[in-house]
Amino acid sequence: MRKLTLLLGFIAVASPALAAPNAPTSTRGNEDLQTYCAGDAITFCAGIDPNSPQMDACFKKNMSQMSPNCRRAIDAYKSGGGK
Repeated sequence: MRKLTLLLGFIAVASPALAAPNAPTSTRGNEDLQTYCAGDAITFCAGIDPNSPQMDACFKKNMSQMSPNCRRAIDAYKSGGGK
């Protein structure tokens, strides 16, 4: 579960379309997580390095508040085995 949480935190802020120039990004996860969780990561975890344990903790702490689309993307990612 920790590995998945790590991945989700990294993925959520990795959307290049939403990232500020020179912002750290991650290539972990899949396109659905990037698409559906980027806004939630910005809303709940703004300013946290996406490649840090703090991002994992933020995602875990706020999971119940994440958007339905993000939670569905997370569930689909988990059931697909994740990377």
